[in-house]
Amino acid sequence: LTVFYMIAEAVGGWWANSLALLADAGHMFTDAAALALTLGAIWFASRPATERKTYGYYRLEILAAFINAVTLVLLSIWVIYEAYERWTSPPEVKGFQLTLIAVGGLVVNLICAWLLHSDHKHDLNMRGAWLHVIGDALGSVTAIIAGIFIVAFGWVWADAVSSVLISLIIIYGSWNLIRETINILLEGTPA
Repeated sequence: LTVFYMIAEAVGGWWANSLALLADAGHMFTDAAALALTLGAIWFASRPATERKTYGYYRLEILAAFINAVTLVLLSIWVIYEAYERWTSPPEVKGFQLTLIAVGGLVVNLICAWLLHSDHKHDLNMRGAWLHVIGDALGSVTAIIAGIFIVAFGWVWADAVSSVLISLIIIYGSWNLIRETINILLEGTPA
């Protein structure tokens, strides 16, 4: 679902000239990579301990969660920079197409969040994947709002503002995950 709609949002973002959709498509790309990394880490972590790895491979899941969170922060910083560029000279954005594509993205993200919901509170690796999807869902909501503002009032700057809001939401969630994973990797006291 994520890969399919990532392609749809990338094409739609190019067609509608919307940074919010392109940012969300980029975020969905990292979601797809995060989900693949999460699944790979789960599979690898389930391997039994060996003489050389006496505690097994569980920490790979924590490392995967850390990589996911750092990737999200870096992507968000890039989107904020691009939003600034668009703020200074806003391009024409097709608000109706933006809204329509963002609604589809919201539906896909809500389905994915529902599928990942069961284990996200107890497993940092799953929480990293779940945070990716929730960030995308929130991004879709802000893109929908931006599209409505563009259609109703002609406020093309709403696309850039929406992109920054998406990025700040993602950075906030990712920062907490980074702190938790670093604490575990450094064998700190569990929360």
